[in-house]
Amino acid sequence: MPVAVITGASKGLGRALGAALARRGWDLVLDARTAGVLEETAKALSGYGTRVAALPGDVTDAGHRAALVAAARELGGLDLLVNNASALGAEPLVRLEDLTPGGLRRALEVNVVAALGLVQEALPLLRAAEAGAVVAVSSDAAAEAYPTWGGYGASKAALDHLSAVLGEEEPGLRVWAVDPGDMATDLYAAAVPDDGEPRPAPDSVVPAFLRLLDERPASGRYAAPALLEER
Repeated sequence: MPVAVITGASKGLGRALGAALARRGWDLVLDARTAGVLEETAKALSGYGTRVAALPGDVTDAGHRAALVAAARELGGLDLLVNNASALGAEPLVRLEDLTPGGLRRALEVNVVAALGLVQEALPLLRAAEAGAVVAVSSDAAAEAYPTWGGYGASKAALDHLSAVLGEEEPGLRVWAVDPGDMATDLYAAAVPDDGEPRPAPDSVVPAFLRLLDERPASGRYAAPALLEER
């Protein structure tokens, strides 16, 4: 069975994607910082009959990243790495004049440095897979200038660029940076708590990620809404 590592997988997009893969028979290694919520998610997804390893921890910890890859190795290898864990840098978001260096540093550490560190740890297994792939969950804020989204957007733009370079350096893999579009997630609620506009559920964009896995287009940046419209 194929194996996926998904960070930030206890809820939101990470959980929705994990559930979709579990339904397809994938074995999973799931990461999140909150152990209780992660365990509940792992129990629910294991109900699909697949093996699920749940490892609570922080992706900025090199030891935790190594443990995630080791868990995948124990399940038989690694076919897909999803860097979904994200930090905003400020909750709620603030203008750049009010963004603390520590907040920006946290966003960069989680969204860029840790993501690259996990890729580096996972590369031997991904290269050995029949169809290894890396998904970097991006954001519209990586490409567009929105007030208060500067720190988070800068970190996601850096992640996009690292993903683009990785795709050039690893032609045997598929490396996709994916903008999922607006979603009703805890991350968005923390970013803009006063925004009462309805947002799509994370489950609604999962088919776009599955399309990438099914069709394996060239490495690059993709927007989930566009992938869904083209179906």
